[in-house]
Amino acid sequence: MIYHNPVLLKESVDGLNIKPNGVYVDVTFGGGGHSREILKRLGDDGRLLAFDQDEDALQNVIDDGRFQLINENFRYIKQFLKFYGVKKVDGILADFGVSSHQFDQAERGFSTRFDADLDMRMSKKNQVSAFDVVNVYEFDELSRVLFQYGDLRNANAMAKTIIERREEDPIKTTDQLKEVLGQYLPKHREHKILAQIYQAIRIEVNQEIQVIKEFLLQVPELLNEGGRLSVISYHSLEDRLVKRYIRAGRFEGEPEKDFYGNIKVPLKKVGGLVVPSKEEIKINNRARSAKLRIAERV
Repeated sequence: MIYHNPVLLKESVDGLNIKPNGVYVDVTFGGGGHSREILKRLGDDGRLLAFDQDEDALQNVIDDGRFQLINENFRYIKQFLKFYGVKKVDGILADFGVSSHQFDQAERGFSTRFDADLDMRMSKKNQVSAFDVVNVYEFDELSRVLFQYGDLRNANAMAKTIIERREEDPIKTTDQLKEVLGQYLPKHREHKILAQIYQAIRIEVNQEIQVIKEFLLQVPELLNEGGRLSVISYHSLEDRLVKRYIRAGRFEGEPEKDFYGNIKVPLKKVGGLVVPSKEEIKINNRARSAKLRIAERV
């Protein structure tokens, strides 16, 4: 599949424990790999709705009467399911992060391999692009983004350098950004640090952490009792949110307790953490950081 080689395909769909006549949602459609696998396991009365905010994903729409593709951000999952007459579902699958297709489209600006305009928007509807983050954000905002989302210890120094340079001329392309931050990119670690910088800016542009929080908070209300959530994450920021929410029903602090001191959480974990096999990583290197967590509606 040129568009996107789905990661942990069997494991993530197995995690949904699919009922042939059930209603399911794939909130990160992409190339449709996970959706096609779900449809294979559904009967004639089953139904699958999928979300993808990227207009490019529309070219992969599946011609199947049981399937509906919604060209929107999955932060609006409840609103759009309601629009399509769906109040409750039997399973939700999410595969966070950037698709292989998005990385490989040079002009999108996601990849460290190509020179491109500073964009990094997963949807052209987004008001803010990477150009805005790099050229408009004040020092405090910019250093926060680099530190919080990129785990860059010298975020303050990088932010100061960017701001000093952009006062001369706007920083318009990914190559210009690399050149500006050249002093922080030692040859032996250049690719790793650049990936952290790009990740930080991309997460900010697409509000990825906020989107995941908004999405997870809606999941318990949407799942039928016994319904499953199957989530693939690619970095610790995402995985930590998923892990905490499944365990505690919130992103910070301890879980709620009832009058008798019993923990009240809407989801319970199913099995342990699942990671790709060595064989899958060999075939698809982008799978190397993937983590799958599965939960069930209590």
